[in-house]
Amino acid sequence: MSINRREFIQVMGMAAAAGMLPGCESKQSGSVASKAKAPRDTYQVPKFGNVALMHMTDCHAQLLPIYFREPSVNLGLGKALGKPPHLVGEKFLKYFGIQPGTLAAHAFTYLDYTEAAKTYGKVGGFAHLRTLVKRLRADLGADKTLLLDGGDTWQGSGTAYWTRGKDMVQACNLLGVDVMTGHWEFTYKDTEVMDNIRDFKGDFVGQNVFVKDDAAFDYKFADYKGYDEDTQRAFKPYTIKEMAGGIRVAVVGQAFPYTPIANPGRFIPDWTFGINDEAMQTVVDDIRAKEKPDVLVVLSHNGMDVDLKMASRVSGIDAIFGGHTHDGVPAPTIVNNKGGKTLVTNAGSNGKFLGVMQFDVRNGKVQGFDYKLLPVFSNLLEPDVEMANYIEEMRKPYLKTLREELAVTDSLLYRRGNFNGTFDQVICDALREVGGAQISLSPGFRWGTSILPGQTITMENVMDQTAITYPETYVREMRGQDIKDILEDVADNLFNPDPYYQQGGDMVRVGGLDYTIDPTKTIGKRITEMRLNDGAPIEAGKDYTVAGWATVGSKAPGKPVWDVVAEYLREEKVAKISKLNTPKILNVKGNPGIA
Repeated sequence: MSINRREFIQVMGMAAAAGMLPGCESKQSGSVASKAKAPRDTYQVPKFGNVALMHMTDCHAQLLPIYFREPSVNLGLGKALGKPPHLVGEKFLKYFGIQPGTLAAHAFTYLDYTEAAKTYGKVGGFAHLRTLVKRLRADLGADKTLLLDGGDTWQGSGTAYWTRGKDMVQACNLLGVDVMTGHWEFTYKDTEVMDNIRDFKGDFVGQNVFVKDDAAFDYKFADYKGYDEDTQRAFKPYTIKEMAGGIRVAVVGQAFPYTPIANPGRFIPDWTFGINDEAMQTVVDDIRAKEKPDVLVVLSHNGMDVDLKMASRVSGIDAIFGGHTHDGVPAPTIVNNKGGKTLVTNAGSNGKFLGVMQFDVRNGKVQGFDYKLLPVFSNLLEPDVEMANYIEEMRKPYLKTLREELAVTDSLLYRRGNFNGTFDQVICDALREVGGAQISLSPGFRWGTSILPGQTITMENVMDQTAITYPETYVREMRGQDIKDILEDVADNLFNPDPYYQQGGDMVRVGGLDYTIDPTKTIGKRITEMRLNDGAPIEAGKDYTVAGWATVGSKAPGKPVWDVVAEYLREEKVAKISKLNTPKILNVKGNPGIA
């Protein structure tokens, strides 16, 4: 099913009139909370209060509109069972009161994804996003609005890789980002990271990034204005923004705490990271005492579960604008702590959403809030001319490579989900086939765009799944026990009952291997019944040939993974998923985080 632009606008108008758009909104004044009908115009946000904070996160360098399928598996266990963000499909719609079959249902869930995507079109795109940001600034007041970027912005595409993130720095400057923090920004070399941060016109903040003691004596970036020699913080922990009416907004940065563990520490040898919630409390207390802000928020790349725990332990924060786990959550979670309440939000990924938090600030404190998470549909927003021209010019040197047609897909290709995605399977199949391996392993990255059935897979699509600064592949012998240990370690990272031991990401993807997992058990006991595709059991002491990529420790010896996948697709011509190596999952019956 497909409709033209005029028909689409008419459909949107009817949906808006019926109160279906933009999906879900939350409003609170004092202790009274209520839901309000959506406006007739999808992007007409009614004014509330006197401060508006716009929030984007995890766009992963997607400058153009894309397709992105939300997960059908996002398991929550223990205290997280049945709570945002661990809801999918119909359970998600019911929890947030979203009507099935609407634009919002398509934006927030995987349901009927292919047909809905054909109807509603692509999402995101910086030219369309800039149009929305400029409109909101005009409607809500340019001197009353800030644009916050939660990070994972300067990585994730071919052009970001080739320009070392500089394409995105300029795009963010054009977009008007006021404050940001980071994660994948730190996967370039430290000199490149600092060069990008210096070129960024907004404030880069991170209270939890410190210079190591052995590097502080002769620190090579000591001239950077954000460095504090006394505290050894590498970047400003926070920034204060003066808004209309003299309202002071403090924005504290929380970079991804596990950057040197989840990504190569060799690129950034002088910096140390961590959750550091005690340091966060100290920073918040100092800001409250010395700066006297009317509003204090945290711009975080912790992941939503970690943010929820931090909000329960650290008081004095009005709201946490979260990222990292790519959860599009239409309404904030209100967390109680010893100092009062903290709102916790998460604004999805890939430029697909823009969060708008409006505060009613009076007598030096927040009295109420209104929140909307707006889906950014490119069919509904005219592209900003200046941004579109910039993107076009920036891409010109790379177009021949990006547009190379590799194969056609006969099914929906996607990545996001706890256990496997169809594009991940293509990568795993390519690693096995080209490397002559029995088993393949691929990281459980949550970034990566989707491709509809029947569409051509281009080199740009492959780069959208693989563009990292440590893309080298390997083929090596591994014992069966070592393979099990890898699966157990990643499963504990994903399903550990303590959010502070979770690093985000999804389960390592596998090719040529089936297994059973019980997420409710403890480390060492979750993974059982490991078998090759032919049914032969994996033996602990036996060696197997394993292909993979993205080694965090030392550089692998093989060619970049995108070359391996491209070689495979050119040969196949049609990308077919003959077998999806998804595990058998135990003890999740009734869990609203699985379809």
